[in-house]
Amino acid sequence: MPLDESAVLSRVNEILAEHNGMEGPLLPILHAIQESFGHVPQAALPVIAQHLTLSRAEVHGVMSFYHDFREQPAGRHVLKLCRAEACQSMGADRMAEHAQRRFGIEWHETTKDGAVTLEPVFCLGLCACAPAAMVDGRLVGRLDEARLDALAEELR
Repeated sequence: MPLDESAVLSRVNEILAEHNGMEGPLLPILHAIQESFGHVPQAALPVIAQHLTLSRAEVHGVMSFYHDFREQPAGRHVLKLCRAEACQSMGADRMAEHAQRRFGIEWHETTKDGAVTLEPVFCLGLCACAPAAMVDGRLVGRLDEARLDALAEELR
């Protein structure tokens, strides 16, 4: 369902007021907006830029640099697969290919039914339990095809 732009701008202005006077407020503002909407709506960028006396390109650059910020809402569940070296050495590439086939999506995409968004993440701190994943904020170690299939069933 599309967001009402006036409601978006109203909430963005509330968030900006809550962060008024804060040193280095851009990241906390982007996090708060994403928490409110599940993503950072494009309509928010010029408002943030103007409020912080930044260019829209600077705000977009920060948003696109950090992988956790989304331009579109995520699915009901977010599956993050670790792409760091320790996980890669233990089969993360195989797990990524399996997940992409299983869900029929690529990185940063959401299944047609809106159930799952697949995202890469670089190090979850579970190197000893590689390959690792995070499902809706819950860490999962020692991932293999069978465990990934079981997670997929839970998420549907």
